[in-house]
Amino acid sequence: MPLLRAKKPAVTAGSKMPKLSENQEEGPQVKRSSSPPHGAPKKRTAFIDITNAHKVQISLPGRKKKKEEAKKQQVKKTSAPSVSTNNQANLTKSSSSESSEGTPPAERETSDAAEEEEAAAAPVEELVAAAAPPAVREVPAHHQKQQIPAEFDVDSENAEDCYMCPEYAKDIFDYLKQREEAFVLCNYMPTQPSLNPEMRAILIDWLVEVQENFELYHETLYLAVKMTDHYLAKTPVHRELLQLVGSTTMLIASKFEERSPPCVDDFLYICDDAYKREEIISMEANILQTLSFDISIPIPYRFLRRYAKCVNAGMDTLTLARFFCEMSLMEVELVSVRGSLLASACLLLALVTRDLGGWSPILEFHSGYRTADVAPVVRSLHEMLSAPPDDKLKAVRNKYSHKVFFEVASLPMVSGDVLEDVLSQ
Repeated sequence: MPLLRAKKPAVTAGSKMPKLSENQEEGPQVKRSSSPPHGAPKKRTAFIDITNAHKVQISLPGRKKKKEEAKKQQVKKTSAPSVSTNNQANLTKSSSSESSEGTPPAERETSDAAEEEEAAAAPVEELVAAAAPPAVREVPAHHQKQQIPAEFDVDSENAEDCYMCPEYAKDIFDYLKQREEAFVLCNYMPTQPSLNPEMRAILIDWLVEVQENFELYHETLYLAVKMTDHYLAKTPVHRELLQLVGSTTMLIASKFEERSPPCVDDFLYICDDAYKREEIISMEANILQTLSFDISIPIPYRFLRRYAKCVNAGMDTLTLARFFCEMSLMEVELVSVRGSLLASACLLLALVTRDLGGWSPILEFHSGYRTADVAPVVRSLHEMLSAPPDDKLKAVRNKYSHKVFFEVASLPMVSGDVLEDVLSQ
């Protein structure tokens, strides 16, 4: 049954008048003009002028009386201590006036002229000091912009490209390197009673396939692996929910990195409907709360591209280093290695494999690592890559066996003796 609208009551001669608005005062009703006064800005029809809202003074009946009474009370409170000061000021004025009245007009004029001459004869230095702006404080040394030597400057060539941020590139990666300290992990497998390193490696191998099938960015893959490790380091997970954790971290990383991320139904499909929609949404909230919504984790892939740019490495050399870095994701022993150090080790191993030299001074300047700092991680990577491949973990090797990736997975590993010669320099 449709609802009936109540009729608006008619205002009769004996009925009460409506209350006055804030801008109206008691008295005869005067119709306000819709046009603004001469010279005043035109106001909006529906909203008040927001920019001048602080200048609007609203006067209500009876408010002036309250303000006047409040002022009188304040004057009464402050009148006692101020009487003496006022009396002294009045006495000084009266004494000066009496003395001036007692002097003849000619002497009064001469005294005034003398005061003016004294004011004009004030030292120029005092006037300049009074008019000069305050001195600029020196910037502390740790806040000053670091001067990059000309031989280590790799961003000046992109001075005209605003997307490359050449003025801030060095500062950005120095900040990311400092931020790594907040995301240092250790081997968390002893705290996982239902998991082992092999299960984690199988999960990451599957995530590589997901990234390749969905054509996602490599940054998405690395961020998903980082979030998985940080979540597993804080929360025990049953082996049946491990795939749910991996697919959910990939979903979160896609929202963080991708322009057009896959939807929840896509991840339910690749899991063969092993989980429900409510489960993946609940897991997403659980992961974000466990990580305190801080998922901007520095990943080694960004450092790798930066350091490869420093030595003008070709795409084939960079792809080889990316292959080493992606293979390292499946090793739980390398979870504790910082992303910048891992990227440095992968690039150094790729340079030695391509016979392009060792760790150059420009890499030491931009990365902050020396050869002795990178050497232990390089040896671990070389030992991992020289081992026989596992038949269960084929996704990374198959991915980098394509011509698009220069078939770097089929390249032979450099010998240990050659590698030690480079690392000992």
